[in-house]
Formats: sequence, structure tokens, C-alpha cells
Amino acid sequence: MKAMIVNEFGGPEVFEAADVAMPELKSEHVRVKIAATSVNTVDTMIRQMGGDLPFSPAAPAILGMDFAGVIDAIGEGVNGYKVGDEVYGCAGGLGDLPGTLAEYIIADVNLISLKPKNLTMLEAAALPLVAITAYEGLKRAGTKPGQNVLVHGGAGGVGHVAVQLARHLGAKVFSTGTGDSKLSLIESLGATPIDYLSENVEDYVQRHTGGVGFDVVFDSIGGMNMLNSFEAAALNGQVSSTVSLVELDLTLAHMKGLSLHVVFMLIPMIHNHRREEHAQVLKTLTKIAEAGELKPVIDATKFRLSEIGEAHQRLASGQAVGKVVVSI
Repeated sequence: MKAMIVNEFGGPEVFEAADVAMPELKSEHVRVKIAATSVNTVDTMIRQMGGDLPFSPAAPAILGMDFAGVIDAIGEGVNGYKVGDEVYGCAGGLGDLPGTLAEYIIADVNLISLKPKNLTMLEAAALPLVAITAYEGLKRAGTKPGQNVLVHGGAGGVGHVAVQLARHLGAKVFSTGTGDSKLSLIESLGATPIDYLSENVEDYVQRHTGGVGFDVVFDSIGGMNMLNSFEAAALNGQVSSTVSLVELDLTLAHMKGLSLHVVFMLIPMIHNHRREEHAQVLKTLTKIAEAGELKPVIDATKFRLSEIGEAHQRLASGQAVGKVVVSI
């Protein structure tokens, strides 16, 4: 089968076209003919850093995690799926799991679900990693109807999904961004946009919550921005972070009695730990999407498999709005 492989890690030019062996079917797995994949920040990190990351595959490697496609073979012990089913998931591209930058993937059935019927293959491929991340972060923070929820980075890959899922959960949603196109997108998704360059945290907390703070802060920016999340949160509030590789003074979090939830959705894939929970979340996300309450935003610039290097560059540029997707 055709694939784009990485023989050595580094810049986006490292991808090479190759013909590789068709993956062998295993029990409790299905073989999927991939129609589309998407690029996530962690994909670019693995491509750059390779062995410096403990969960990186060894070269030569097929990267890529998200996919949507059609089942063309069923392994022993698989129930609930049949040949011809359209499915999506996040099932490869790290450790010993070959990725999605290829024509086929052998996917653990505990990492997939039936694709939402009302989404295209490209749209479905945009969802798994970011949507599982957003769902986990909001649920662990106990998001419920009537709460004020702040999403940092609501025009980004994880953030724009978190905005929609917070609304689905009944919250009143606010989101930071900057630039007319990103602020307009945030508003179109049903959140109140906040331009973080023109308004400081204290001011927008006062304007939108009367100085009380937000019940839940979902931080898809991370790093030093977590200090802004602590400042924006209400007393005894909840903060969910997807990027926590940072050294911080937690004094403010302590003084406000905050609960911090660190979301790392790759754990089931890396450690083969409770993978079935990903399948359940994906099934829930399928229902939410089919109810019209979740639709991924696709970046206007689209790519083919042979252009995966350019797709990585597009994501790294910071110019993409929504998810960068790739047709296989």
C-alpha cells in the first residue's frame, strides 16, 4: 500500500513516499481503508522530536493519529461492526501503533466508532483526538447547565470543539481569541468572543461575571497562559488544561481553592489502558454530531497524502482556522 513514512525525525521535509506491506489483521481489530486524516499538534511534535518523546514510534515510522474510512476486513472477536461500515477514530501514529498516513490501518475496535452520518469523511477525520480531549476536559471539570465556562483558544482545533461541547452541556460559553476571523468564528459557534489582546483578564472577568470568575476554564493554550486561567477562575473553580508541560507558581490556584485537571488523551493508546472508554466517548460524540450540536471547522487549505509536509507547515504557521485535514 502507499504511505508517507519518516526515516529520520526533523522538519516537515522528512516525509517520503513509499510502498509498504499491507498490515496484517489481528483479533479484536478491523482493517480500515482510510479516506481522510487530520494533523494535530502532537503529530508535529513527534515528527520533530522522535525519540526524545517516550511515546514516539521508532523510525521508519508511519505517523498520523486521526482517521475516517471504511471497514474492509474484520478480525476475530469483533462485534458490532461489519465490512462496509464507515468509521472514525484515533488509533495509531505512536508507540508500536502504525499511523494513518497510509491507505489502510489496522484499528483496535476500542478506539473507533461508527462515523456520524451527517459528516463528510474529512469532517469526521478532524474530530477524534480534539473532540475526545475536549469532552474529557469538560466532563472531568463537572461542566453542567447554567455555568459560566471560559474556553481559551476557541478558534483552534481543540478549542472550537470545546466551545460546542460546553454549549451542548448547557453552559453559557465565553472564549478568547484575536483577529476578526477568529473572533467571528467563536461567535458563530455560540460563544461570547473575548479579544485577549485588547482586554486583560481582570477586565473581562469583571465584565462577564461581575468579578466572580468563571466556574470552568478550559485552557487549550497552556504554558504560561495557565496563570490567566487561574486568574479567570472563580473561587473553588475548575481548570482543565491540555498543555501542562510548564513550571508554574501554584500560589494563586491554592489561594482560590482551584481544581486542576490535566488532560492527556493519548494515555489509552500509549498504555493500552481503558481503551474502551475512547470508543464510548466517540459513540457519544457521534450522537451529538448527528443531533446537529457538533460540527468541526475545516481549514480552508486542504491537502493530499503526498502533501503531508505542507499540511504540517500549515498547522505550525498559526494561520489555520479549525483543523488541517488531509485526503488519502
